[in-house]
Amino acid sequence: MRSTYAAGASLLGALLLQLPMVADAQAQNQQRLERGRYLMSSIAACGNCHTPRGPDGATLRELELAGGPPVKEPPFDAFPSNITPHKLNGVGKWTDAQLKRAIREGLRPDGSLIGPPMPFAFYRDMADEDLNAIVAYLKQVGPQDAKPPKSVYRIPLPPAYGPAIKQPVKAPSPKDQVAYGAYLAGPVGHCMECHTPMVKGQVDRAKFGAGGNPFNGPWGTAVSRNLTPHESGLKNWTDAEIEKAIREGVSRDGSRLKPPMGYEYYKNISASDMKAIIAYLRSLKPLPTGGA
Repeated sequence: MRSTYAAGASLLGALLLQLPMVADAQAQNQQRLERGRYLMSSIAACGNCHTPRGPDGATLRELELAGGPPVKEPPFDAFPSNITPHKLNGVGKWTDAQLKRAIREGLRPDGSLIGPPMPFAFYRDMADEDLNAIVAYLKQVGPQDAKPPKSVYRIPLPPAYGPAIKQPVKAPSPKDQVAYGAYLAGPVGHCMECHTPMVKGQVDRAKFGAGGNPFNGPWGTAVSRNLTPHESGLKNWTDAEIEKAIREGVSRDGSRLKPPMGYEYYKNISASDMKAIIAYLRSLKPLPTGGA
């Protein structure tokens, strides 16, 4: 009897010792999910491309991440994929590691390459913590059985977007506003991809943020804004005017800005993150629109 009692007490003691660890793990998982929810509903805005849109151009939240409208450019007709956990038409069978590799390196589980306009040059520098948060969010989205068409590319795709990422990737400290703003506008939000002139399909780093790229869609043709502190850019804009343009899609003269800017997502960017993004834009080298 005593040995049975001792064994039971020992087991109970072990279970009690594990309770704090389980609670900590649950708290960490919840924090990761909340971070993913924030990123996906604000600066990351994956649904801006991967969610269908209604006749008014607004994303159909009931079909979140089921695959977005086509992106048709001279080099390709890209159809954003279904990235919900649907087992057949989505990414429901993909492991966390496979999802992370797809986002950051552009490789599917079968080894095939994902094509543009996915901004892998930026996503490669997304911090591990934020990547894990986004994957946690993707795992709990409602599965959708939509099956977008296969993308068509009229340009050769590279064999890879870079070497395999094996070293830990960390984000800058939010205390360094400019560095953290660069991280948000680059690896997380990839703002600088749309707002920088391209050379042979690659961002021209010498003209970073100079804008001038045309984007065609149901809205007509939208041309990306020069984000540098140049006369033809944001030099004469106040912080409040820049923030209103990002959050609401309203220019400093009161005119409405056009998609594909994800205003319905960017309105949810936190005040501190917005300040960091604006501080970063102020730090850019002043360049004329298009960088000419």
